[in-house]
Amino acid sequence: MTDLIGQYEQYAEEFIVKPVFYNYFRSSASYRVRIALALKNIPFDYLPVHLNRNGGEQFSREYRSINPQSLVPVFVEGSFTLSQSLAIIEYLDEKFPQPPLLPKAMHERAHSREIALTIACDIHPLNNLRVLKALTGEFGLTEDAKHQWIARWIESGFGGVETLLSQSNLRGRFCIGDLPTLADCCLVPQIFNARRFGIDMSHYPTLEAIEAECMKLDAFRAAHPGTQPDSEG
Repeated sequence: MTDLIGQYEQYAEEFIVKPVFYNYFRSSASYRVRIALALKNIPFDYLPVHLNRNGGEQFSREYRSINPQSLVPVFVEGSFTLSQSLAIIEYLDEKFPQPPLLPKAMHERAHSREIALTIACDIHPLNNLRVLKALTGEFGLTEDAKHQWIARWIESGFGGVETLLSQSNLRGRFCIGDLPTLADCCLVPQIFNARRFGIDMSHYPTLEAIEAECMKLDAFRAAHPGTQPDSEG
């Protein structure tokens, strides 16, 4: 891993040109923010942090000095550093309001957050890399048992989101109306994650339909893990 401290200091001085985004191509949380950055057409310097190489670059002394939690992503704007994907996205939405990632109407805005938080707080953490490594490491689960765990929580979560969105009178082409919002930024990466683990998405036709609309947009395609500089295919 390159000297992250030196890069951090260099980019802090050059923020006038571009913010810096520390992330990992396959991280769902990183993917969410990449979608938001692309939708708003915000240029940034992409700094990869490999979560598996050399025991995990996120645990290095250099990276811990940037994020003591040893997690991705991290957004750096001059001397301002922010972690947690939803906090980063809402910060970007306030600073660069066009196009908006939260609807103007209060109820629509609340529902967008509801969907985003269901995915980011109730589904994703249970299948996060550090949780899966703990299950097969210190808790001794077999690979088969690990995959059962993954399927259990993704299917349970997606079942609820599918019902919520299929019955919603606020849904349009996207989760809320006909423009992508915070909810879509969270949904698409979680679907990518689900397919990686062999989840049958045909059980969630509403989610698949929304994903298909999202993937018609250049921003969603540009943020896809397979197109990132550190992608492993």
